Amino acid sequence: MSDQDLFTGTQPVAPNRAFDVARLQAFMEQHVAGFTGSLDVREFRGGQSNPTYSLTAGGKRYVMRRKPPGQLLKSAHAVDREYKVMTALGPTDVPVPRTYALCTDESVIGTWFYIMDHVEGRIIWGNDVPGAEPDERAAIHDSMIEVLARLHRVDHEAVGLGDYGKPTDYIARTLNRFVGQYRLEETTKIPEMDWLAEWLPANIPPEERPGIVHGDYKLANLVLHPTEPEVIAILDWELSTIGQPLADLAVYALYYRQGEDVPGGLQHLPLKEMGIPTEEEMLALYCKHSGRRSVPHWEYYLAAMLFRHAQISLGILARAQKGTAASEHALMMGRRAWPQSKAAYDIARRLAG
Repeated sequence: MSDQDLFTGTQPVAPNRAFDVARLQAFMEQHVAGFTGSLDVREFRGGQSNPTYSLTAGGKRYVMRRKPPGQLLKSAHAVDREYKVMTALGPTDVPVPRTYALCTDESVIGTWFYIMDHVEGRIIWGNDVPGAEPDERAAIHDSMIEVLARLHRVDHEAVGLGDYGKPTDYIARTLNRFVGQYRLEETTKIPEMDWLAEWLPANIPPEERPGIVHGDYKLANLVLHPTEPEVIAILDWELSTIGQPLADLAVYALYYRQGEDVPGGLQHLPLKEMGIPTEEEMLALYCKHSGRRSVPHWEYYLAAMLFRHAQISLGILARAQKGTAASEHALMMGRRAWPQSKAAYDIARRLAG
């Protein structure tokens, strides 16, 4: 079964993520402009970190993102940060859903949450864009790269995000966070992760000018136009901050270095025949849309972001074992840590010589 089948659509709210709908209704009546009607709640199948719900009332659809119940790592599941960055980007040319309200009062549904618009469109699980023709695939990937370059061009201070993250030491801080999480919640010893946890912090390249980074930019976190090959909304901003744009681009490109052992991997596919840009063509498109001449230290960024994603996978695995993950497929997602760490290790070992 594909990720598209597993994660598309909604389902009844799982018992361990249920809450008092009447209290949410009262909150929305008070804080969501134009809200009317009686609230109906279902849970989206997609997503592993912050549970996401489809809300319908008065003929209108909304989306709620909340922190998961249970004991959580400090600074993880930052729905308040998601809300802040989307609200700030609303007036820009970066496509984001309209935000309505953030709630930090845990007495309402038990955890922090926010409400945003439901953007009507397509969410595709699978970087190969199943069922599409080559021309459509090419246009979708071009739109993805163009929108990411658009995000990286935003002046974060001008839109009120001057305090959204430290403007320096992004890679060092990222590695410090994820190396720390790996050592804290490691469930299975992975030798490649151990080696990377030592080598990556010791070999950080010089920094470039910082910008807003999404942190998990991929097709499954985007809404496409219902019929056109165009990105109309970026979702899932939990890992966003102020950082290095090329590291953000590397997150988008990770699947070029992964094969069929990681769903979404592109390494084994005939990309040109399918209409998907190769890694080199993708970099050229990004340079065109962003006005850059080159992408220095590219291989290092790939290794660092693969390490980060391997640790995110291990975190999903740990939550699955504790029963707090947002999807019954979390165990499957967690097992991706092994091929991800191997891909990072292979790149870093070549750089190390």
